[in-house]
Amino acid sequence: MHASTEQRRRYFDAARQGWVVPVLQGDYYMSSDPSVILDTTLGSCVSACVRDTVKRIGGMNHFLLPSSGSGDGVEGQMSLRYGNYSMEVLINELLKRGARRENLELKLFGGANVVKGISGIGHRNSDFIEQYVRAEGLYVASHHLRGQSARKIQFWPVSGRARMLQIAGEQSVFEREASRAPQVEVAASGDIELFD
Repeated sequence: MHASTEQRRRYFDAARQGWVVPVLQGDYYMSSDPSVILDTTLGSCVSACVRDTVKRIGGMNHFLLPSSGSGDGVEGQMSLRYGNYSMEVLINELLKRGARRENLELKLFGGANVVKGISGIGHRNSDFIEQYVRAEGLYVASHHLRGQSARKIQFWPVSGRARMLQIAGEQSVFEREASRAPQVEVAASGDIELFD
């Protein structure tokens, strides 16, 4: 389920036998369907992959900035592009669908400083998400934050499986973050996987 619409652009990946749903900037998606694979590409942005290990429902968000500024107004402060709002929406929507806070497991990705001279926003996003999960007392099963490389993330919200591909070079990070084009990678097994 998605914040704005039930209908999402998705494609079937025969190699992984699943429906891939892109999660773009300022977006989130949840599912209890074992055939769904959530997919995003991150530069300085962060994604939290959250699931209830008992109820077997999960979701992914993709936020651009830690929190809204005081001059953003109410609508700006309630935007999914901000980590503080994006995290609250994703977790609250999971809880509304039967997830329990004590059963939540998180996997965190992103927050790279991919472009030189852009004031370290990626690392500030990483700082934010680490502070947020500590303050909320949430269990983080794994994380891959900071650095200088973009990442492609795939997450199976029912099983909790996650895969990550580091993307070298900064020239196409912003295009990749906004792209909906499918990329085919070799499937592997495990909890968090690096793939190429």
